[in-house]
Amino acid sequence: MAPDSINVSGGDISVNGRSYRLPKQPVVVVCVDGSEPGYIERAVEAGQAPWFAKVLKEGTNLVGECVVPSFTNPNNLSIVTGRPPAVHGICGNYFLDPETGTEVMMNDPKFLRVETLFPAFQRAGCRIAVVTAKDKLRGLLGKGLELGAGKACSFSSEKSDKATLADNGIDGVNELVGMGVPDVYSAGLSEFVFAAGVKLMERDRPQIMYLSTTDYIQHKHAPGTPVANAFYAMMDGYLAKLDAMGCTIVITADHGMNAKFGSDGQPDVIYLQDLFDGWVGKDKARVILPITDPYVVHHGALGSFAVVYCTNPTEWAARLKAMPGIEAALTKEEAATRFELPADRLGDLIVVSTKHKVLGTSASRHDLSGLTEPLRSHGGVSEQRVPLLCNRKLTSGDTGAHRWRNFDAFDLALNLVA
Repeated sequence: MAPDSINVSGGDISVNGRSYRLPKQPVVVVCVDGSEPGYIERAVEAGQAPWFAKVLKEGTNLVGECVVPSFTNPNNLSIVTGRPPAVHGICGNYFLDPETGTEVMMNDPKFLRVETLFPAFQRAGCRIAVVTAKDKLRGLLGKGLELGAGKACSFSSEKSDKATLADNGIDGVNELVGMGVPDVYSAGLSEFVFAAGVKLMERDRPQIMYLSTTDYIQHKHAPGTPVANAFYAMMDGYLAKLDAMGCTIVITADHGMNAKFGSDGQPDVIYLQDLFDGWVGKDKARVILPITDPYVVHHGALGSFAVVYCTNPTEWAARLKAMPGIEAALTKEEAATRFELPADRLGDLIVVSTKHKVLGTSASRHDLSGLTEPLRSHGGVSEQRVPLLCNRKLTSGDTGAHRWRNFDAFDLALNLVA
């Protein structure tokens, strides 16, 4: 495919009740996992991110809100559908499937209730590229795409060596990128995403590209620390290359990140299953932690959002609200309304902890041996602030009182900037 063969321009498409202009130049939306705005700002202040510095000064620099629970799956799917979880149905990384009564990862495309933007853009003639760090998102993000050379590709860093034309729309990924398969617990897993994005743009020039990283670094290193700054310096270099190729680039995040440990450096945890076992009897209530995914070493499955299956949820909500460290305790209906979530996929009670607290099940169930640094995690309302940046200026300089969301990313890239 010739690098400059963009045959799509002008016109609109409608997806999930929102309209988008077709791209006049390649559009790259990047979800930087766990990236509160301070990470970029500190790297710029340290002089390590000149491309970001230019964007903050000359492009569009907004702060948006992610969806709650502030976890990876719900927010990535909100970004690529343009809608909250109440519409697309993905309300956690992990949930209790009401149809089977079993706890399952919410990675299966069958759980997605609406189409992403990608098949609609493909039907309009756009080439699509989706690259994720972890493979858990690939099936959801690539759902509905006609995969194949010159059409669409969807693959992960984690399983880049397993990519085939039939399953991913591409093969020979590692040879193309010039990198081996990175360790899943490394900054290299995210760097592979950016390196792949640059190589794909050079070779295929897809009109729509989505890059999604992992938050391994953000779970371990606060904004402005040397390791964090080095990570954003790496990212800065790849984004500058995409910019030089004429891409409209929007940067956002699936959630922020906060310190979640006490003065002793240990995780500051409220173990909900232990609480409920004491209140109503052992295993009479069931606590689900939607942060759970196949990669828990760096956070121990401890986040700031939990779901409880119990009787008399109003009674327990009142008791929880009186406890230090609890931000909110809501019935299913209250949580569905406040956080725009699908009520049929929630438990009876939703619990959100405060900024520096996390929620667990039972102390005996959490393996924290992999936490080599004091815990940083996410999931609550305290991690909602995320960057919403673009290397182009808004066509209207007045943002007013608009409530920007991370799932406005494609709207910003396609409809709102020059």
